[in-house]
Amino acid sequence: MTWQSTLRGQFPQITSNPETAYLDSAATSQKPQPVLDAVMTYLTSGNANAARGTYPWANRTTARIEHARDRLRRFLADPAPGESGVHFVSGTTEGLRTVARDWLAPQLHPGDEILVPFADHSANILPWQEAAALTGATVRAIPYDAAHDYATGRVAEMITPRTRMIAATHVHHVYGNDMNVHRLRALAGPDIPICLDAAQSFGHLPISVGALDVDFVVFSGHKAMALPGTGAVWARNRRGPVFQPAGWNGSPNTSGIISLAAAMDWLDEADLERIAQWNQALGVRLTEGLSKMAAYEILGCQRSLTADSAVQQRHGIVAFRHRAIGSNDLGFILAADGLLVRADGHCQGAQGEKTASVRVSVHVYTTREEIDRLLDALAALDR
Repeated sequence: MTWQSTLRGQFPQITSNPETAYLDSAATSQKPQPVLDAVMTYLTSGNANAARGTYPWANRTTARIEHARDRLRRFLADPAPGESGVHFVSGTTEGLRTVARDWLAPQLHPGDEILVPFADHSANILPWQEAAALTGATVRAIPYDAAHDYATGRVAEMITPRTRMIAATHVHHVYGNDMNVHRLRALAGPDIPICLDAAQSFGHLPISVGALDVDFVVFSGHKAMALPGTGAVWARNRRGPVFQPAGWNGSPNTSGIISLAAAMDWLDEADLERIAQWNQALGVRLTEGLSKMAAYEILGCQRSLTADSAVQQRHGIVAFRHRAIGSNDLGFILAADGLLVRADGHCQGAQGEKTASVRVSVHVYTTREEIDRLLDALAALDR
């Protein structure tokens, strides 16, 4: 068996539906058996509330939560794990709101500015608008260039002494491209905090917080092989006050956190770098095939559609439209052939696409044959 087929065989929902091609991993990933086993073992042999008791089961659960925090720091290649904080949340949306409401808002004054990407996911827009509305601060839209990347030259002109935060996305949820956050740090200088929405990169490609030099990394576990309802905020705690969510901490989503630790173990053992290369190659296979069909418009940078492109490839996410068939209708047509894609506006912000599209997103359990099946189905509609 090949490396990929061995990994694919560990996903029960995939193997039990061999005629169905699941192509919506950007919405949520499937779960490998070792993650499911870790959760079931906990629930049947050690279930207890964390930090609420002194008996052995409770102590072991508390230790597992702390282990998950340390595991996340290692997964993010944290260069100073003794200084950073890890706070578990329900997902990216709650995490970003917590950073905006509980950390940034208390520091803001009228006239302060937040730079926000208005063509990214709404979850990375609305929290910063809320913080600004509460404090009299101003939200300014980060512009994009022709490659659907942040227009760094224009961003440089926007940064002022009143800039208090830059919100950024690691991998774009519609176009699939790396948004080159390291360029923002070079523009921002050493003092302006950067909050990174890593919903589409965590668990899909290696992340080094040291190399990116960001202050917050926020993600959802369910997109990275873990259970729904869990995610985390990693906080560097070097620029500004130490991050601490406001209010009383209730009982954690222990099963979800344990699944997240198990997912990170699985991803590391599977080789995350190799997974990223696999997903990228599938994106190239799809975009090269689509680019030969006149009926389809591929969204995003048109210079990134081939394997020999001089610009970076897409990270397993490809969005497109049929020039005559509505995207929602196209989604239904593909689903009838066992090809499960997402077809809508993808929660993109106000400066994003105005018309719905079909989004195909893959992960390591996706095969070349499934991409070819999709291309064959699309070719039948190429008119």
